[in-house]
Amino acid sequence: MFFNKKKDTEENKSYLVKIAALLIHAAKIDEKYSDDEEEIIKKTMLDLGSNQNELKTLIANAKKNEKNANQILEYTREVKNLNEIDKIKIIKSLWRIIYSDKNADVYETNLMRRLSGLLYIDSQTMGNIKEQIKKENL
Repeated sequence: MFFNKKKDTEENKSYLVKIAALLIHAAKIDEKYSDDEEEIIKKTMLDLGSNQNELKTLIANAKKNEKNANQILEYTREVKNLNEIDKIKIIKSLWRIIYSDKNADVYETNLMRRLSGLLYIDSQTMGNIKEQIKKENL
């Protein structure tokens, strides 16, 4: 039993690292990774169940993971298996990261368009979330 519990914890950490790496990828896509974006990522990871004591390590591992990744598919596999509530939290965080500088560039909007399809989020839901976050950041 003890070993199974440890394995579950390690798998959970791997899942959180991949989600954090996706958020970091979104933050870096415009080549302006800011402290505000990192705070959004940290808050999201805590909302998704990360432990405050392990957050620094989680973010460091996610940065390494994102730097070495070739494509976003490995991250989206993790996210699309989540329940709808957590999936929406991640989508909202992605839009918050994008609009943290009050502007969405072509690379950021293209990323969200691709993620919409990969995560099975319909365009109306994606558009509603985008507009909600955009209004929050005006």
